[in-house]
Amino acid sequence: MNKAELAAKIAEKLGVSKKLGEDFVASFEEIVTATLVGHGEVTIAGFGTFSARERQGRMGVNPQKPTEKIQIPSVIVPKFKAGKALKDALKGKRQPGS
Repeated sequence: MNKAELAAKIAEKLGVSKKLGEDFVASFEEIVTATLVGHGEVTIAGFGTFSARERQGRMGVNPQKPTEKIQIPSVIVPKFKAGKALKDALKGKRQPGS
């Protein structure tokens, strides 16, 4: 499901216009992003927690010169930790062949 499909599903579920559904998704995205940039967390009980974590710098290999080592700097990355209700919902929904 992409962003437009999510907005359409939200609009349908809430009985509002597709434009309003798009506004809901855009607002959610903006709020989560701003909160993470401000070093905060967004927790939706049962669904999960969005947070930002620092990935430590490390030594790596230069892809153009595999014999050359390069320093990879530390960087802030987004993280999502699924909540119990989401995990439990997925446990009951195994894909065929898994």
